[in-house]
Amino acid sequence: MANCCDDKACEIESLRARQGGTLKIVLAINAVMFAVEAAAGLLSGSVSLLADSLDMLGDALVYALSLYVVGRGPRAKAMAALCKGGLMAGLGIVVLSQAVYKLLAPGIPVVETMGLVGMLALAANASCLVLLWRHRSDDVNMQSVWMCSRNDIVANVSVLAAALGVWWVGAGWPDVVVGMALAALFLRSALVVLRRAGSELRPVNG
Repeated sequence: MANCCDDKACEIESLRARQGGTLKIVLAINAVMFAVEAAAGLLSGSVSLLADSLDMLGDALVYALSLYVVGRGPRAKAMAALCKGGLMAGLGIVVLSQAVYKLLAPGIPVVETMGLVGMLALAANASCLVLLWRHRSDDVNMQSVWMCSRNDIVANVSVLAAALGVWWVGAGWPDVVVGMALAALFLRSALVVLRRAGSELRPVNG
């Protein structure tokens, strides 16, 4: 009788278990950080911090969807990727709307809160990125998860840059600029994920 390690089915099952365990951890991290950043963004009046919190919420939902399709067929994974792409696009529009609002009603956010919470979020997302690294090429499902986590690092660094900019110029416009840049990043990533998911679905529907 062949050893289980030589059995392709056993290898696939092991991969599913590893993916599921990783997704549960990053889901918990993002859910907690969403609550922290959302509260901090509202209290500090920071568009970029609020944008980052929405990114955390989106990622938590993305990871939940990804966890649901682990072990399912290519079509289910591609459909989940379509949902993720739509979610990312929606978040981009929300953040862009917030940035426009701040342009119309300008204010100076609390720099200390932006810096402290931004650093905490960066540490959390760096941990997620390390956990997801080995799964980034597994399939379309895990690739979209990897892209979300990679974008998080960019968003975190951008929040810290916005805090530095606000402190340097003594005005709130750097925060608004970063918020608009994050919106553009969400929209671009959404387009990439939607295209990949569409290409995965085309042979199935054809």
